[in-house]
Amino acid sequence: MEIKAVTGELTGIKAGAIIVNHFEGMKRPDGDAAAVDKALDGAISRLIKQGDIKGKLNEVTLLHNPGKLPASRIAVVGLGKKKELNINKVRGTIAETCRYLRGKGVTSVATGAQGAGINGIKIDDAAQAATEGALLGLYTFRRYITKKENNSGEIKEFMIVGQPKVTLTKAIARGRILAEAANWARDMVNEPGNFMTPTHMAEASQELAEKYGLKIEVLDKEKMAELGMGGLLGVSQGSQQPPKFIILSYKGSDSDKVDAALVGKGITFDSGGISIKPSEKMSDMKGDMAGGASVLATLIALAQLKPTINVTALVPATENLPSGTALKPGDIIKAMNGKTIEVLNTDAEGRLILADALSYAKKLNAKAIIDVATLTGACMVALGNTCTGAFSNNQELTNKVIAAGNETGELIWQLPMFDEYKEQLKSDIADIKNIGGRYGGAITAAKFLEEFINGTPWVHLDIAGTSDTDKEKGYLVKGATGVPVRTLVNVILSLAKK
Repeated sequence: MEIKAVTGELTGIKAGAIIVNHFEGMKRPDGDAAAVDKALDGAISRLIKQGDIKGKLNEVTLLHNPGKLPASRIAVVGLGKKKELNINKVRGTIAETCRYLRGKGVTSVATGAQGAGINGIKIDDAAQAATEGALLGLYTFRRYITKKENNSGEIKEFMIVGQPKVTLTKAIARGRILAEAANWARDMVNEPGNFMTPTHMAEASQELAEKYGLKIEVLDKEKMAELGMGGLLGVSQGSQQPPKFIILSYKGSDSDKVDAALVGKGITFDSGGISIKPSEKMSDMKGDMAGGASVLATLIALAQLKPTINVTALVPATENLPSGTALKPGDIIKAMNGKTIEVLNTDAEGRLILADALSYAKKLNAKAIIDVATLTGACMVALGNTCTGAFSNNQELTNKVIAAGNETGELIWQLPMFDEYKEQLKSDIADIKNIGGRYGGAITAAKFLEEFINGTPWVHLDIAGTSDTDKEKGYLVKGATGVPVRTLVNVILSLAKK
């Protein structure tokens, strides 16, 4: 889809549809809507008066132009209550409206910078949000559908009308970079397990490196054994697919130091291993590598935005399957940092592979570490699918992560990390066990990971509830969400400024 900035008045733009807005509780149209209303001899005003246009958030009313404007149709979209408008609502509203218009066969859309000047929203932020909303909201994954769907349609052109054009163009470019990176992660997560194996994940990373000028190294089983990666090797031993440890690096400064390491869980399919999961919805476990996809996708954006900072993404990738060679409950393995782990549940495998990845990040002497994982069902019990859970040993870094999430609309909630939770992980026969019992499972999982951090500023993001969705809402569509790619990019940009 081509997205471009256009100067002039919205009423003078030729398009399949133009988008104007209306706020809940307002008695008459305002701004672009007022100009369009005048051209249509008060058609919008009459619909407001009749109660057909209420301005409720994401409400769309479509008007057909009787030949008085260059645009064929006018979409009046509700932005809710004016005092409650924020940038995320703008992003979501544009997404909802674009999907609606696509369903009507519209191929070109024009809009003003929705929300600009209201509640402190800057015009460039509004344009960026509109760009993200359009690209994220119109995302589809139809790679394996051989029959062309009816009314699938495509919006080929999206125009943002306003001044100054240079500012809007820059905002559009930034919004495109962030949204396309998130959509790349969505593609990877939506792939079925037979097409997104650890080897395929490594090959996709190699393609990124070649396309964006990133440095890549992929470790095989022999190198993992040499490094003592007992967690990754242990989880992978039940599968016929060889594990891969992906190291993808962006170098934005002359320093040789790694300013930030992004660690992502890369379980390309999780059956639970010997501690096998129920068969119902096990197919969803193709997405257990969403954390890995998100950290790789983050480097796509960084390579284009070019912040002055060095960032390395680390992804331990493997399947977790039952077989005669699989890891068994009661086995003891040794992680890369030398700690021994009593494996009481083979379905608590993500933390085992992350133990090695975090140890490797420590080996790189990374100044800060953020790991992302679909780690625990317990986090979904605590926070549902609205918030990502955050766990940390450093409040300053945590504040940056949460603030970045607020900017992108990818909400994050911090949970406690009291030392008392560590008691639940004590083992009688090893340094630590891999589960801490029924209660506080998301926290005890984070406390387990902390054992491999050794004081480096660190945030763990549990995206079990936010990595996918079963319904369309705002800029989220069914399937993978791409969370938290845009948040990670904003975090890195804030660290680069510092």
